[in-house]
Amino acid sequence: MNYHAAMKIMIVDDEPAIAETLAYTLRTEGFTAEHCTLGNQALARLECGDHDLVVLDIGLPDLSGFDVCRRLRRFSDIPVLFLTARSDEVDRIVGLELGADDYVAKPFSPREVVSRIRAILRRLDPARRSPANQAPPRKTQRFAVDRDGCRIACQGQWLSLTRYEYHLLVLLLERPGRILSRAQIMEAVWQDDGESLERTVDTHIKTLRSKLRTVLTEEVIITHRGLGYSIAAE
Repeated sequence: MNYHAAMKIMIVDDEPAIAETLAYTLRTEGFTAEHCTLGNQALARLECGDHDLVVLDIGLPDLSGFDVCRRLRRFSDIPVLFLTARSDEVDRIVGLELGADDYVAKPFSPREVVSRIRAILRRLDPARRSPANQAPPRKTQRFAVDRDGCRIACQGQWLSLTRYEYHLLVLLLERPGRILSRAQIMEAVWQDDGESLERTVDTHIKTLRSKLRTVLTEEVIITHRGLGYSIAAE
């Protein structure tokens, strides 16, 4: 059974050949696909709230994909998959800090993009997954970790986490009470211990805390000034 058949994907790209090929592949896989060439046009459509995921090119004629994502996050937490022709790793990290869930570098295989989309939707929309395919989560008092589904429940509620937020929280949960430096977190989660990119850890800790506050009344991620972060032992 196709559990994503009713899902609607917005493609924002000003290159018709790329967008049409991707839209065709999505439709053959059972998705509904819509295409916009401009960032402002896409934002107007996305305000309707009837899309499930955005495939967003960074290089658009009117707005950059980063600007579109910033404006989108003012009214929606819809998953975003960036398309980028840039090889600069900093650009990719900045995109993820803005709230994107993943990125694919051009040139790409349309089937790879569809595979990435399916992975994001499995993480962020667990209600659409087949119950038979759901592995029993590993439980703690506050948290339940479903490694097969790459998702985490807090107090019985599934959290809407990006890929890096998920891996960051898993890393902390595996070491309750242990202080991890930014460099250790970068190496474990991003596989990149570059000092110039350590600010991305702080950004993801901030967004993770914000999501946990919707479920928990107490702060569980602790900042150790000059040392790093830990999660409170249960």
